[in-house]
Amino acid sequence: MPLAAPWLAAAALATGPGWAQNTTYPPLTPQPAWAERLQAELAAVATRHTAGVGVYVRDLESGVSVSHRGDEFWYLASSVKVPVALAVLRAVERGDFTLDTPLRVRASDYVDGAGATNARPVGAPVSVRFLLEQMIIYSDNTASDMLIDLVGLHAVNALVAQVVPLGIERITTLADVRRHAYGYLTSEAAHLTGHDFLVLKQQRNDAERLQALARLLRVPAASFQVASVGDAFEAYYASGLNSGRLDAYAHLLQQLVDGKVLNATHTSYLLRVMERVQTGTQRIRAGLPAGARFAHKTGTQRARTCDSGLITVPRLGRDKRVIVVACTRGELLVARSDRALRDVGTAICKSGLLTDGKPDGPMCLAAAHAVYRAEPDDR
Repeated sequence: MPLAAPWLAAAALATGPGWAQNTTYPPLTPQPAWAERLQAELAAVATRHTAGVGVYVRDLESGVSVSHRGDEFWYLASSVKVPVALAVLRAVERGDFTLDTPLRVRASDYVDGAGATNARPVGAPVSVRFLLEQMIIYSDNTASDMLIDLVGLHAVNALVAQVVPLGIERITTLADVRRHAYGYLTSEAAHLTGHDFLVLKQQRNDAERLQALARLLRVPAASFQVASVGDAFEAYYASGLNSGRLDAYAHLLQQLVDGKVLNATHTSYLLRVMERVQTGTQRIRAGLPAGARFAHKTGTQRARTCDSGLITVPRLGRDKRVIVVACTRGELLVARSDRALRDVGTAICKSGLLTDGKPDGPMCLAAAHAVYRAEPDDR
């Protein structure tokens, strides 16, 4: 796999939907040794894991990038919550509301998933700040959809189109993710409610989920148009919604880091919130060296996982800063996908990118194994 140019590959090579206009490579520059090592390490990661793996890494100091299938389209899952946060903070900057503006939870707001918002009763006041931090730190789907409703889905997609004109497909609400996926089983899925999502989440397996869906929608399971929940989600993924090229998503993150999306105050605030993320402890972070900070966002859905963000290694003079975007697909067991993403972090560490070009394999492997022993269940 050739090393990636610092921005995007020619459109004719793109493999996903929505990449229709030509772009050109900047002039080729000699690649440092760490880049060649990282390319080889990422190829090795891909061969030893059952999950398909895509990775895009960019050194912000040199502009050098390394890609393993980073020019393909991958399902981004909850990674799309970063653009939601950007749209919310832009609205704060316009004066539409403040981070302390209170909203009230409505019965229609509930979506299955992690976070504390679902525990709030109907009518409870929650601030914009609370929702934004729940959305990023705990990947709270109810908080996400309340914020999308506040700013408007059009505003979220318009921001993405402005910052990254090509390479990221249309973003939907988290509730509509479920409606779209179950819609491949039956068109009646368009009527699923927040309460229905909670019921479906509680089912122990796919067979029970199909029966519960039939009861909730009052349709016979025999009328479902595809054979399984897995087939329905794979059909949904193929639609391109909430998907993007990893190099395009990396560009969005770099625009954030460079202060080109938000003002300095809100750029710093969002990156600090992303450093507090509590999900994906066994993913990229687990393979990074001690002392590295990781401002990131994870994404997890059926047979799809992601972990993307800014790695910062403090050093004298100027901190080392690296953007990484990584996703997996095709593996149902989250623990196995987590290990693949952990190995991406270890590969970055071993390459020498974070240590001024000096490979330090033992340090990186020791860090990864220490974290893994501490949390054997991968969550």
